[in-house]
Amino acid sequence: MRTVVVTGCPRADPDLVAKLAQFGVATVHEAAGRTGYLGPGIRPVHPGSRIGGTAVTVLCWPGDNLMIHAAVEQCRPGDVLVVTTTSPSSDGAFGELLATAVAHRGVRGLVTTGGVRDVSALGEMNFPVFSAAVSAQGTVKSTGGAVNVPISINGQLIAPGDAVLADDDGVMVLPRHAADAALPGALARTERERAARAAFRAGELSLDRNGLRAVLSGQGVEYVDYHAYQEAP
Repeated sequence: MRTVVVTGCPRADPDLVAKLAQFGVATVHEAAGRTGYLGPGIRPVHPGSRIGGTAVTVLCWPGDNLMIHAAVEQCRPGDVLVVTTTSPSSDGAFGELLATAVAHRGVRGLVTTGGVRDVSALGEMNFPVFSAAVSAQGTVKSTGGAVNVPISINGQLIAPGDAVLADDDGVMVLPRHAADAALPGALARTERERAARAAFRAGELSLDRNGLRAVLSGQGVEYVDYHAYQEAP
């Protein structure tokens, strides 16, 4: 691994990212072809959190948050810190003091495969955090890693400047150059869902609206009266 801090990275269009964040992760994930999801292991520390921003990526050694401190200087308004480690680590590498530092620079939140601490203080700050763990175990600051290099989380490649969306349903990433392609699909899906919601409120069945009766039939699913079912050998 090259120990490096890459500066001056291009970012996805912040206005576009903000629009995508309004749709929610589940909708954008479907619209983007079900790609970019970072998995169910990274969850909001405080339910109700929602962020959309551009990635500042950080690669640390386990139990060491030196490179998070180095990343603060590279943050701009609208960024999201995305942190992972060279091998699994649940130590609390991020807390109130680092959140204060990055919030001052306009960072919208943190996504990490590791742990965080000072959870109560983070909530009081309204600083959104999506992490794999909460841990009082602290870290050292002694080993070089990397900032603003491509990293991988649960098989998803994240490059600096990519669009990062996160809410109660999880976290997803869209490549910087592909973020605009997801917007029309997200709009169309939202309109379909709005129409379906109205239909369901009026009593229409999803089986009929989505043409699923034909799918059931094609799978050999039968409708059988209760008494006939009980009497069957």
